[in-house]
Amino acid sequence: MTSGRVVFVGAGPGAADLLTFRAARAIAEADVVIWAASLVHEDVLTHARADAEIVDSAALPMEGVLPYYERAAAEGLTVARIHSGDPALWGALQEQLDRCADLGLATEIVPGVSSFSAVAAAVGRELTIPEVAQSVVLTRLGGGKTPMPPGEEVREFARHGTTMALFLSAARSRQLQEELLEGGYPPDTPCVVAYQCTWPDELIVRCRLDELAETTRAHRLWKHTLVLVGPALEAGGTRSHLYHPGHFHGHRRADPAARKVLRGGAGG
Repeated sequence: MTSGRVVFVGAGPGAADLLTFRAARAIAEADVVIWAASLVHEDVLTHARADAEIVDSAALPMEGVLPYYERAAAEGLTVARIHSGDPALWGALQEQLDRCADLGLATEIVPGVSSFSAVAAAVGRELTIPEVAQSVVLTRLGGGKTPMPPGEEVREFARHGTTMALFLSAARSRQLQEELLEGGYPPDTPCVVAYQCTWPDELIVRCRLDELAETTRAHRLWKHTLVLVGPALEAGGTRSHLYHPGHFHGHRRADPAARKVLRGGAGG
């Protein structure tokens, strides 16, 4: 191992104040900060040192970034590689980790707020409503630049009828709408279409599933757009067990009368 290291930093959905403290510290400590101007808001660079080398990777392939990792290994530098959202999701992270391992570089991953969480917060919705949806599927439409593994088609995931977050799919909104409908979502299933959530030019619109393609095209959305779909986006009136007085755990006893009601199915 060399003394060089690469820290993969989740920059969150856009707003610089959604960086974690750990992410801001990683950027501040870096000798080289690599970021993509096409994906990450420039305000995150305010955390960088005045003498740090700033590299815009928007136009660089992996081969254009690797020389900075090689320098880090040779000179003992710390590189902060800033990723939009969370590095674990569609961040081309693993291939970079593999190359860092080949170079003997230490690595660290700092998680970030994903855009699906930011969109849910922006529209004021919980994505896992009791008795409505208890799962969230994060996926993307097949048929693009990266092939989908067998069994991971949108229509197959849609059969679950739970909340779905569709990344990298707005450019083919007609296909997306058709696959969601084919999978079994009713035409009136609520959708949220969000462009650049938390950025200054944020645009968030709601529609029915059978209006998804028309809505997306009407607003000319094809890049930097996330789609949420599922019944939880409008459901209400249900209650979880977590804060029910009849529910008990290691820090709280259940109210006996409320416990009977809860076990009987009311309020569940």
